[in-house]
Amino acid sequence: MSKINIGFVGLGIMGKHIANYLLKNSSNFYVINRNSKNTKDFIKTNKRNLVVLDNYKQLSELSNIIITCVGDDYDLKSIFLGKKGIINGLKKNTLIIDHTTSSEKISKEIYTRCSKKKCYFFDSPMSGGEVGAKEGKLSLMVGGSKKKFNDLKKITKYYSKSCIYMGPSGSGQLTKMVNQIFVANIIQGLAEGLTFAKDKKLDIKKLLKVTSVGAGQSWQLENRGLTMTKNKFNFGFMNKLMLKDLKLVFDNLDDIKKLPLTIQIKRYYQKLVKLGYKDEDTSSLIRLLK
Repeated sequence: MSKINIGFVGLGIMGKHIANYLLKNSSNFYVINRNSKNTKDFIKTNKRNLVVLDNYKQLSELSNIIITCVGDDYDLKSIFLGKKGIINGLKKNTLIIDHTTSSEKISKEIYTRCSKKKCYFFDSPMSGGEVGAKEGKLSLMVGGSKKKFNDLKKITKYYSKSCIYMGPSGSGQLTKMVNQIFVANIIQGLAEGLTFAKDKKLDIKKLLKVTSVGAGQSWQLENRGLTMTKNKFNFGFMNKLMLKDLKLVFDNLDDIKKLPLTIQIKRYYQKLVKLGYKDEDTSSLIRLLK
């Protein structure tokens, strides 16, 4: 591919950092974003080869690589399947990488529609948070065409430290659901352990130091342990987004009894959102134990 013409949709918390990396490595960069403030901020710091559009069909007509990073299934349906959606302007062999955390169903639907156009759609949800996006160290879990996976990696190498092919279309989304099951349960365990430690008047800094090099070690322990005890939650992955992700898990499950702890933690996140903590970091689960 001689010229890299990238169409990018979504300059949110994660998308703006990914776009920064890609802009430096593209011939032309076309962007659409619904939030005008985010768009203006992005333009201020990035002017090279940047064109702002407002038509998804036009964006796909101009691009040979399209990357989307939006909110949910509804956004994807609008962007891809609407009357002026991406699908309607696709050229043969266009590579589409979707970093949205969405349902397996919508990923498969868009994959099928893109395949009919002889294009390649990948569901590629992320892990690593805003810090990972800013540092170019995201972990990507990918579903789609295996034969085109190496082409995808030539693009994602600019902003990821890990990019793993998980299987056919939808496999990336299913893997992200597993990731969120892991994370939610780790946070709940961490919240309970820290609550117990404070009750027993243990030295929290020493506790975190010794447990971080043992079997209890985790990213959440190292990055959220201390802030949880100090009631600092104004950063990171928001409760409302974790709740959305856990809802996707149970939408794909035939029997909630298979995940007895996770369903309870989902209810805790529902409670946090109802209490007005929807924009706080997921580590604020510890609030419910006080």
